[in-house]
Amino acid sequence: MPARLLISAAIAAFFSLFTGTAVAQMKVAIVDVQRAVAQPAEGLRAPATLKKEFDSRQQARNKRPAELQKQKEEIDKQAHVLSQQALQKKYDEWQRQMMEFQSKYVEAQKELEKQQKSLTDPIFEKVMIAIKRVAQSDQYDLIVDRSAVAFSRTDLDLTDRVIQLANGGGSLAPSPGSSPTNSGGARGPAAAGAAQKP
Repeated sequence: MPARLLISAAIAAFFSLFTGTAVAQMKVAIVDVQRAVAQPAEGLRAPATLKKEFDSRQQARNKRPAELQKQKEEIDKQAHVLSQQALQKKYDEWQRQMMEFQSKYVEAQKELEKQQKSLTDPIFEKVMIAIKRVAQSDQYDLIVDRSAVAFSRTDLDLTDRVIQLANGGGSLAPSPGSSPTNSGGARGPAAAGAAQKP
């Protein structure tokens, strides 16, 4: 079962434990964690760094298949003038080079994924800290990642505030309508669950 379906099922099971009145008294909010991770200053630099690295390696990789294809064509042309043993040797060498290229390509992709993780993990941690600070400041019972819910009111979304706080320019002053006694503001069963790492 996909992770999002598991999260949704867990949310449904969670709410089934409460009566409608209990749920209405809970204070919940939404944060688009993926956007929050991408928006901070460090987050904007991370994709640019990765793109530069990717483009550089991609240029080198793009040349190699063309070179291998040219080698293959040259070998094919020699099929009628070389002995079977000599021809087979050339084909074996070409195949070895092709497999080596494919192996290096896979390794390069893994390395880029590793770099992406090393760049984005610290940003993610800053976003999680900002979410927790907002939750404690405004006394939210639950803050859920937007990807875990099908619908929520726009006034429940704290993403912009979390981004500002993660960038060091936000304020912990409660947002309008965020009082724990305000059931018409950030309360309601539109979303639930702890914010999860995407």
